[in-house]
Amino acid sequence: MLALYIHWPFCVSKCPYCDFNSHVRDTVDQPAWRDALLADMAYEAAQTRDRQLTSIFFGGGTPSLMPPETVAVLIEAAEQHWGFADDIEISLEANPSSVEAARFADLGRAGVNRVSLGLQSLDDDALQFLGRAHDVAEGLAALETAQSVFARTSFDLIYALPDQDETAWRAELNRALSFGTDHLSLYQLTIEPGTQFATLARRGELGETTPDDGAHLYELTQQITAEAGLPAYEISNHARPGHESRHNLTYWRYQPYAGIGPGAHGRRGHHATVRHKKPENWLSAVTRNGHGLQSEDHLAAGDEDAERLMMGLRLTEGVARDAFSPHSIDEDAVARLIGHDLLETRDDRIVATLSGRLVLNSLLAEILTSDTISA
Repeated sequence: MLALYIHWPFCVSKCPYCDFNSHVRDTVDQPAWRDALLADMAYEAAQTRDRQLTSIFFGGGTPSLMPPETVAVLIEAAEQHWGFADDIEISLEANPSSVEAARFADLGRAGVNRVSLGLQSLDDDALQFLGRAHDVAEGLAALETAQSVFARTSFDLIYALPDQDETAWRAELNRALSFGTDHLSLYQLTIEPGTQFATLARRGELGETTPDDGAHLYELTQQITAEAGLPAYEISNHARPGHESRHNLTYWRYQPYAGIGPGAHGRRGHHATVRHKKPENWLSAVTRNGHGLQSEDHLAAGDEDAERLMMGLRLTEGVARDAFSPHSIDEDAVARLIGHDLLETRDDRIVATLSGRLVLNSLLAEILTSDTISA
């Protein structure tokens, strides 16, 4: 089985918090991009022909800016290359502008059956602070349209904004839960290097939530969503049982996936693939080589163990002990972290507790043996 990620790098504008591979261009040669994505897909399919697709994810950037005809052609080509599982999940990230919402019906006819909507906030002042092009009314209208078109709809919210207190976030989250979607992605605002917010923070012009306040809001989020029947299944993702994002579970369970388009990553056959990041460089590479690959590196067992642990501990189900190479897990460290209520074991799986998920990065170096880390 295999998942396919397709990256569309273009946005109408660059949000000040965003460190994704997104770019603003005055014009986009749509036929050239369609043909290049098809070529990049064909190359990747040639490496993985014994697989069947369980999911496709159109990410970005803003893939809802793609012509629905291009989306349809890419979905059709993917089915021809690999074949589809009967219950394939085909997701697309969308911005909630009225222009893009007008394309939802066409995207549904193209084959998209799940949409992830970037609402980001239910407060107009917060949306302005986050540099979003829509307001709350436009966002909720797009959500209503999405729910009428797609079998499954999720949306994103960003919390722990400067000066956002518990009362405000509790009210916003409860309102979000009232819309009846079966999946929510809830992210704390982080100041990423290279973003406009990072520049403002360095100048002292941007307030930040303290770690203690952020942890409190995170714990509150887990409580409220669980009580509403959408418990966390991953650090930032919440769903009713059976409505988890199957595509993202592929990443977190460290299963194989192909990635095409600018900057896309993939994992297949003990190899890590990376596409050229800048759109023009990727397009030139496809024209020159028939694919957009920048690198394809063999992953040593230690590297795979480290990645598997990093991804698996994000999940509330944790990661199976028998998934790792022999002697890669420091059992003494695991026992010590269990004693500190940062880990637990469940059905021979290593699971990060709520407290452990708050300090996940610091756990990884302790759990892996020194030989694994240096391998």
